[in-house]
Amino acid sequence: MENQKPNPVVWFEIYVNDMARAQKFYETVLDIKFDDLPMPSDEGGLAMKFFPNEMNNFGAGGALCKMEGFAAGGNSTLVYFGSEDCSIEEARIEKAGGKVFKSKFSIGEYGFIALGTDTEGNMFGLHSMA
Repeated sequence: MENQKPNPVVWFEIYVNDMARAQKFYETVLDIKFDDLPMPSDEGGLAMKFFPNEMNNFGAGGALCKMEGFAAGGNSTLVYFGSEDCSIEEARIEKAGGKVFKSKFSIGEYGFIALGTDTEGNMFGLHSMA
């Protein structure tokens, strides 16, 4: 077990139906800007917008994805975004067109979380220690 990585998640993808709408939602709620990466022409209907990512910092990188034949929502993956106080981002969810599913609540010694759904029907989480 000495070679085991402490954090197994290395990447995530949130599938969307409307890239512009989803990009605006996450940029508003998380107060970020996405990075564009042109996709090779042979990727057949795949579009991606990358969340800001620092390779040398804690946490996993990820992207919004739009792909022919793969609809948003209804999947069983839940991504949690870290923050200083998840009630700040929670307050932006409905203004950005999403819905708060469960307001900030304690998870004991592990901090606090809030759950929301984005404009594409995907549930996501917010986590903070305060």
